[in-house]
Amino acid sequence: MERRARTRRLIELGGLVARSGLEEIIGTAEPDTRAVILGALMHLADELQEPTPGHPSPLARITTWRERGRAALRAEATGEAAAEISA
Repeated sequence: MERRARTRRLIELGGLVARSGLEEIIGTAEPDTRAVILGALMHLADELQEPTPGHPSPLARITTWRERGRAALRAEATGEAAAEISA
C-alpha cells in the first residue's frame, strides 16, 4: 500500500508542476525542460537551506507560496480564471 501512496503522491506533484505553467515557459527557450525544472527546484531547495541576508526567511517564503498555491487551487476548483490568481 505504501508504494501505491508514493506513486500517487509523485503523480500529484508532477501535476502541480504542469499546472504551474513552467513547462510551457521553459519549453520556449530550452528543449530539455526536465533538466531545467529539476535544476530550478534544486536551486530553490538550496536557497531554503541557506537563507540569504536581506531576503525573507525560508518560513516567510513558504507561507507566501502556500497561500498563493491555496488560492490557485481554490480558483481552479471554482472555475475562476488563472489570471486572477497570478501575483
